[in-house]
Amino acid sequence: MDSVFVVQHLRRDSDGEENVKLIGVYRSIAAARAAIDRLKAQPGFRDNPNIVDALRDSDDQGFHVGKYPLDKDHWVEGFGS
Repeated sequence: MDSVFVVQHLRRDSDGEENVKLIGVYRSIAAARAAIDRLKAQPGFRDNPNIVDALRDSDDQGFHVGKYPLDKDHWVEGFGS
């Protein structure tokens, strides 16, 4: 295995604040999608049950699946406060 799949869920509260939940880290895309299928009807998730495609969807609320190679830095630019 050289990559993992990270599943997160994003929704915005009534005041516009982003609320991100880390769902889990999976060995395959099939396992990641199975987790989404198990959770999408649960409170909070069912309001935004779709898998977001960042290239096509204008609303970024819902489940996000990212593929991450192992043993690699993924945020290298630093950040400001």
